[in-house]
Amino acid sequence: MPFPKAFYRWRPHPWHGLEIGEKPPELVNAYIEITPFDLVKYEVDKYTGYMNVDRPQRSSSHPPALYGFIPRTYCGEETSKLNPKVDKGDHDPLDICVISERPISRGEIILRAKVVGVIQGIDHGEADDKIVAVLKNDNIYGDITDISELPKVIVERLTHYFMTYKLIPGEESKFTIEKVMGKEAAFGVVRAAIKDYEEVFGE
Repeated sequence: MPFPKAFYRWRPHPWHGLEIGEKPPELVNAYIEITPFDLVKYEVDKYTGYMNVDRPQRSSSHPPALYGFIPRTYCGEETSKLNPKVDKGDHDPLDICVISERPISRGEIILRAKVVGVIQGIDHGEADDKIVAVLKNDNIYGDITDISELPKVIVERLTHYFMTYKLIPGEESKFTIEKVMGKEAAFGVVRAAIKDYEEVFGE
């Protein structure tokens, strides 16, 4: 008996084996690496696809939202063109933060997310944008279409987290935020990251 068409005989690689989403750049899949309950920064190992312990969080700062990446995206040349202060991307999949009313305490899950904005970041001189999204069909946030509709404190928490999550006492932060932009800018970043992925990895 043959395998059903949608059945994965082996575990797919989270970056390369999962679908981008049902309607990119608006509706995308998010593979979640860390949650607001994690005191350790987990990150997918790019070679094996298994979860890797990147580092324990140095400070008491917790990620204020679910945090991961959009499969089959890549921050390269096209993505970096959207930020005039950099000339290259960070060569990682595109990061995404997903807002959910109900606490979700486990990682290594796939979420359907609605893109509503982007935090335009620079890390060590490389484009390191953070897409902001809401959980599709969320009872509180599901009808939001743009980051401007989110409570201000949520956006403040996100920007504060990224400004400080790599901060080492006595040293200047290497991560800076240029702008916080709405959904149309975010759609452009997602499209660029999809194009970068296709250029680098092809089909």
